[in-house]
Amino acid sequence: MTNHELRLDCEDFLHHEAELLDDKRLHDWFDLLTEDIEYKVPRRVTRERSSERSEFSGKGFLYRDDHGTLATRVERFDNDYAWAENPPSRTRRFVSNIRVNELPNDDKDDVTVKSNLMFYRSQGDTADHDLIVGEREDRLRRVDDGFKLADRTVYLDQTVLASRNMSFFL
Repeated sequence: MTNHELRLDCEDFLHHEAELLDDKRLHDWFDLLTEDIEYKVPRRVTRERSSERSEFSGKGFLYRDDHGTLATRVERFDNDYAWAENPPSRTRRFVSNIRVNELPNDDKDDVTVKSNLMFYRSQGDTADHDLIVGEREDRLRRVDDGFKLADRTVYLDQTVLASRNMSFFL
């Protein structure tokens, strides 16, 4: 497979994933995850310019999920008792600036992919909406019929989210 073909396959995977989430096909999205998935959104911390520490907390997370907790969240969001999603949110994910790197030979089945994400959400008949922007670092694992998501870290541009709840996946 050429680098160009690999990049196109990774782009197709990320766009398909976004479509599944926007269409609320959460169980189909969950099928795209490996059993050893790690899904993290570290909390961003504002620091002085002279600080050498990371802008992202190593201990505080908005999400820090594995396969089991993601399964629980999918079940929770996909039932009649998900009050935060009544009425259901209208979402749109814009995935862009996709960069692909193959890992060294010891991880030949994995590919690292960085992308930018803009997430829009509205709910009900109000003008209120959420706009969340950040960079994602993913590890995709090759499987027989394409890829599965093995790891995701989302680095948000915001330090404070004005969102009513976190009943969505980035």
